[in-house]
Amino acid sequence: MIFYIEDVPPEAQTLLNGGIDMEDTQLSLKNVSFSYHSRSGEVRALDSISFHVRAGEFVAIVGPSGCGKSTILSLIAGLLRPESGDITFYTEDPHDKKPGIGYMLQRDHLFEWRSVYRNIILGLEINHQLTPEKKAKVLAMAEDYGLTPFLSKKPSELSGGLKQRAALVRTMALEPDILLLDEPFSALDYQTRLNVSADICRIIRSAKKTAILITHDLSEAISLAERVIVLSGRPSRVLKEIPIRLTLQDDSPLAARNAPEFKTYFNLLWEELNHG
Repeated sequence: MIFYIEDVPPEAQTLLNGGIDMEDTQLSLKNVSFSYHSRSGEVRALDSISFHVRAGEFVAIVGPSGCGKSTILSLIAGLLRPESGDITFYTEDPHDKKPGIGYMLQRDHLFEWRSVYRNIILGLEINHQLTPEKKAKVLAMAEDYGLTPFLSKKPSELSGGLKQRAALVRTMALEPDILLLDEPFSALDYQTRLNVSADICRIIRSAKKTAILITHDLSEAISLAERVIVLSGRPSRVLKEIPIRLTLQDDSPLAARNAPEFKTYFNLLWEELNHG
């Protein structure tokens, strides 16, 4: 079941959220379970998943392949509905029943028959929001992300890193409150992945967006996220939530990899994934 904050009586909110202080929480999952059904039978993907995400927080989710990480994002996005459990959204505007959600997938999904500019305004076109003000914001973002020289190009003329930047502009153009990132850097080579993930993290943080990242890369999770949620194998459950606190002079994902605590966090995540 999916709740919105105005659907829940104030006196019931504390019980609904298990006693957690939800003052700055934007999203909460409580005992969420989900199974896939086919002719060959039922595959239970998620088993009583519970966690919350604060407004403006960057959270990473790690777990074994096939454990249901992407399923969680699909449930949050509303593409799937939980079999049991609650997904609750909290919004500042009492008239806004659900925060805007942006979804970045593993592939950029840019259309080759459209220019880069026409790709990044596609969401605005579909949602009938292509106003002069929105166009100006898109062009400003394109400038910030280094895309201005490529706006008239086709996607095939861009590097992998530029394609992902274009996909991010397309997502951010709709001004989502929550960003869902499903391994958006996995198709990039290592050096490009480091640079693009650092850039996108900086952009998301400067915009103060709430973000949930799915990744198999433990180093990426530690360097980008404020908190890492570790999942077990299928059927997936939450093994541990690990807050990330790094001693940094340069607050950037690239610098994070040289923080004195980085190796400790890496080993902790490795142990949880392999012995949880």
